[in-house]
Amino acid sequence: MILLKEKKTKIIDEFKVHARDTGSSEVQIAILTERIKHLGEHFKQHKSDFHSRRGLLLLVGRRRKLLEYLKAKDIKKYEEVLTKLNLRK
Repeated sequence: MILLKEKKTKIIDEFKVHARDTGSSEVQIAILTERIKHLGEHFKQHKSDFHSRRGLLLLVGRRRKLLEYLKAKDIKKYEEVLTKLNLRK
């Protein structure tokens, strides 16, 4: 699933670290979270879409690794991102 440009820029604006930031861990985690939420809605309609389910598992794994990296790098930022995205850990 590709996010709409407006939605993606809104997410980037909310989580960016500096003015030209598009690839920091915080931004990547936020974008992955939005894609995961969208796929969750997709699976409510299409229960047997196993190819997309594999993609979802890959996205969840990538987000988990980024969260672990952020936790090791800056625990304060990690907790801030979890609360902003309403994730539990």
